[in-house]
Amino acid sequence: MTIRPSVIEAIGNTPLIKLKRASEATGCTILGKAEFMNPGQSVKDRAALFIIRDAEKKGLLKPGGVVVEGTAGNTGIGIALVGNALGYRSVIVIPETQSQEKKDMLRLAGATLVEVPAVGYVNPNNYVKVSGRLAEELAKSEPNGAIWANQFDNTANRQGHIETTGPEIWQQTEGKVDGFTCAVGTGGTLAGVAMALKGFNPKIRIALADPMGAALHSFYTTGVLKAEGSSITEGIGQGRITRNIEGAPIDVSFQIPDEEAIPLCFDLLEHEGLCLGGSSGINVAGAIRLAKEMGPGHTIVTILADYGTRYQSKLFNPDFLRSKNLPVPEWLVRDGAAMKDVMTRVMA
Repeated sequence: MTIRPSVIEAIGNTPLIKLKRASEATGCTILGKAEFMNPGQSVKDRAALFIIRDAEKKGLLKPGGVVVEGTAGNTGIGIALVGNALGYRSVIVIPETQSQEKKDMLRLAGATLVEVPAVGYVNPNNYVKVSGRLAEELAKSEPNGAIWANQFDNTANRQGHIETTGPEIWQQTEGKVDGFTCAVGTGGTLAGVAMALKGFNPKIRIALADPMGAALHSFYTTGVLKAEGSSITEGIGQGRITRNIEGAPIDVSFQIPDEEAIPLCFDLLEHEGLCLGGSSGINVAGAIRLAKEMGPGHTIVTILADYGTRYQSKLFNPDFLRSKNLPVPEWLVRDGAAMKDVMTRVMA
């Protein structure tokens, strides 16, 4: 029998899925690491687990302790679920602009949710900084400890991908991987996987896929942190060099507009049965760009970060898409008139 002793052991070892249309369009084999199949339905389960385990090793947490984090949602969900399994409570600070679906899931998982206005990192009331101060305050009164997960600058995040995600990709492709790309939120996934893969083969090409509104594409191409435009994607897009991204061996950077990425989300759902969030659209667009740059015959891997159901009220909302001047897929607005006509004949 194959039995896992808890949900913790179900984190990781996600499959690689061939993205047929992207592969056909480029002449490459483009593979998506199905991180939406983690228990918390996102890649962030890995960071949550490694951050909590790191705190345990350092003696900062005891059973019944509290984990505090500022997050766009997915890391908080991972922390809440991992915390539940290991006997910790969670307090999550989230920008009020994030999707209602993620907020609902955090509450469902038992997290104490604190919503704050969405302001830039330089503002002292940025959600990340608020979470740090909140953790410091709770640590004064919590007998079993309260830690700040600090996913952006806690390199236990990156270490999780060095030890798990990168080696998994290498093993699953039997070492036949030529390139890897994904977007950056904290930088843990891109940096960790890049470091691991480069350790196996320094020739593997690493690409940043950066949404509009982020500053890293500018940094890696000009040396200056400068942001332009905006994106509806959540959980990615960074305006500073976090400790997790420091030293990442990035070879090339692509700036991906929503107009390029979002239709890929719709295409993957309609034709390949993959319901993914907007960051996965950015990632797949980056993989296509990298494949075209490298030429036919190469194997490119990217991250399918989370389920699209977390963004139904935005990404899959025709009115929201129109308000952002983004394309609306035809299948999303079918009025079902033909089916209504059939049903009038079917119903007694």
